[in-house]
Amino acid sequence: MSYKHLTKEIRMELSILWKKGYSQKDIADTLGVNPSTISRELRRNPSQKGEYNFRKAQHAAYLKRKYSKFQGMKIRNVEGLESYIKEKLLSDWTPEQISGRLRQESGKTVISFKSIYKWVYTVWGQQFAECLPSKRKRPKPRRKKKQKFELIKDRIFIEKRPKIINKRSRFGDFEGDTLGKPRHTSGVLTGIIDRKSRYFFARKVKSLKDAMQDGFKKILPTNAKSITLDNGVENVHYKILETQTYFCRPYSSWQKGAIENTFQRLRRFIPKRSDLKNYSQKNIDLIVKRMNNTPRKCLGFKTPAEVFKDHYP
Repeated sequence: MSYKHLTKEIRMELSILWKKGYSQKDIADTLGVNPSTISRELRRNPSQKGEYNFRKAQHAAYLKRKYSKFQGMKIRNVEGLESYIKEKLLSDWTPEQISGRLRQESGKTVISFKSIYKWVYTVWGQQFAECLPSKRKRPKPRRKKKQKFELIKDRIFIEKRPKIINKRSRFGDFEGDTLGKPRHTSGVLTGIIDRKSRYFFARKVKSLKDAMQDGFKKILPTNAKSITLDNGVENVHYKILETQTYFCRPYSSWQKGAIENTFQRLRRFIPKRSDLKNYSQKNIDLIVKRMNNTPRKCLGFKTPAEVFKDHYP
């Protein structure tokens, strides 16, 4: 796989996937880059808490590329060349004339006129920009077509979700997510919750690649009206659910607060940094049953099981 520079969008997706505990290989496969690219990116941009901040990483990459273009420029490395160019620019010579004269005097190309223009637009030559015929301090930027990076195709974001879902006024509107886990541990827990009744479903799958087909699809009721997900790699093939699907904005986990809150409650039984290989599906079913039969204040101290089973068609 050929090397390519990471864009801001790719760094943002990398940050989301890394925070959720995905391995470097899974992230690389998803983003279409070499695993060594992900390894270098994480190594170059660590934070005090061991997390990855894509904004800081993007800024650091911008600065590095900005100054790396100038550090090895021939004009500054060849003794006397920079002084010669400055002198001739002050004498109203153009970069083409300077380059041509140097070639005529030495019998070979010393520096191209394009390189002289580049040097003029650096911090070292900026003051000589006014000596150019155009007197332009900076070149006009070339318009490039922006390449739109989209990990999940054809997403409908949460702001377009109908008000009836936002109000929790009907049954059958779900939120889904995968439980965060330590890196390099086995098993992934998929979970969904009915927004109105807070009734919870959970299923253990082998890996993130199996989360949609063997997790969400098998626990989502066939007559579900909608489901809201985040932008994780496990949701790329969301269309197999055959249910109206909405997506949170990146870094906006609060937009699916019901499942986030439920996972916090689940942590009473499956603590952080637990390896799911120690929990069978039977163990998980017992935990889910206990949670669904615990009274909730938001339900008037009824249990999710009572509310869900009495009203869900």
